[in-house]
Amino acid sequence: FPYTTLFRSVYMEIKTKYHGTRNYSQNDIITFKNGLPGFETLIEFILFPVPENEMFSVLQSTKDPAIGLIVVSPFIVCESYEFDLKEPICVSLNIRDMSQVNVYNTVTLSSKAEDITTNLKAPIIINIKEKIGQQIILDDDKYKIRHPLFEEAFHVSNK
Repeated sequence: FPYTTLFRSVYMEIKTKYHGTRNYSQNDIITFKNGLPGFETLIEFILFPVPENEMFSVLQSTKDPAIGLIVVSPFIVCESYEFDLKEPICVSLNIRDMSQVNVYNTVTLSSKAEDITTNLKAPIIINIKEKIGQQIILDDDKYKIRHPLFEEAFHVSNK
């Protein structure tokens, strides 16, 4: 008789500093081989939506519960956002097809909405199929490190 082996996902748990307890499996882990700038020793992260506002996601370290970066899709912030993904990055992240790629940018929060910014200069590139990622720095002066997240809304409402 052939044996049937059932593989169950083994769930792990992290008690995050700001986002409660999160359960995740090995399949949810995104590996950043060189960490992220400022967090070079942290290489494993999970990504989940912010329950109160799914425009945002959290890139949460699995090793340090205090490190959870708020991220946003740059295409929500800037419809014309575009850049060339250089070949060395594609090779490093094993990208064969752009449908494998998700792009996020970190968000700097503030108590005043007009002071909330996102870093369009340094996108986080994730190969969602291979679960590997890397933050890159764009060599393009049209994108700012502190781009106002709600810039369009405030220009409209202040007219």
